[in-house]
Amino acid sequence: MAPLIRTKEPTVPESEQERAPRGIDTTKPSVSRVYDYMLGGKDNYEIDRQVAAAALQVAPDAPEAAMANREFLRRTVHFLAAEAGIRQFLDIGSGLPTQGNVHEIAQAVAPQSRVVYVDHDPIVLVHGRALLAVDASTTIVEADAREPEKILDDQKTRSLIDFSEPVGLLMFGILHHLGDDEDPAGVAAALIGPLAPGSHVVISHFHNPGEEHPEVSKQAYEAERIFNERLGTGRWRTREEILAYFDGLELLEPGLVPLPEWRPGPDDRAAPGITYHTFVGGVARKP
Repeated sequence: MAPLIRTKEPTVPESEQERAPRGIDTTKPSVSRVYDYMLGGKDNYEIDRQVAAAALQVAPDAPEAAMANREFLRRTVHFLAAEAGIRQFLDIGSGLPTQGNVHEIAQAVAPQSRVVYVDHDPIVLVHGRALLAVDASTTIVEADAREPEKILDDQKTRSLIDFSEPVGLLMFGILHHLGDDEDPAGVAAALIGPLAPGSHVVISHFHNPGEEHPEVSKQAYEAERIFNERLGTGRWRTREEILAYFDGLELLEPGLVPLPEWRPGPDDRAAPGITYHTFVGGVARKP
């Protein structure tokens, strides 16, 4: 991701420096760890909690948005495995492992499902490798989302993904961490291009609703400012910009909607709030 912008070095508790896995810099916030904190996880540090606290001042229900994204992941992966017949999944920017990971959801439906996780955050790689050490049908690839060719050509990817067969390409909360100058639409197109007909693409993305919800739009701009000041990343895009990622695909019902509106189930718990219209998602099929 883009370099962190800050005016002074934060103070990191000595205990956190001592317990951090080797290679983890606890003086710089991590998108994955901030998200982990919002979900009530424990794999985060004081610097991540500081960023989360600033975000919570703008959007007190931000944890609900994080939960909505996890529930969207659960519903869409289950749909791909149970109804669309997808048996191989490529998860870009997978984040820290938590309950209900992609391989667990897919393999509960179809045990033969294969999953490739992709991330470049050191702490994600540490936890992912430990979790998947004994799972031959699931692996994690160290790569940046901005390098789609590297992801597609990686030996681990090729060992589990047969690109002549349909693939479930998952991009949960990743494209909004690419700046406009990093061409997120081009990244998405490069990943979608080699996929076989019948493949499905799932995207969730921060959204600025503009004049449709002007007060929410102001909140989106403020959240974007905080994320860029503290994390150096984060872009709340318009509906048209997000829909462009699905060019050439068949967008499935109910279309691009706030995450809780995509085929909700009885077990969903995320409640509507100020972030409701600022996190949207959709699923599309490659014809």
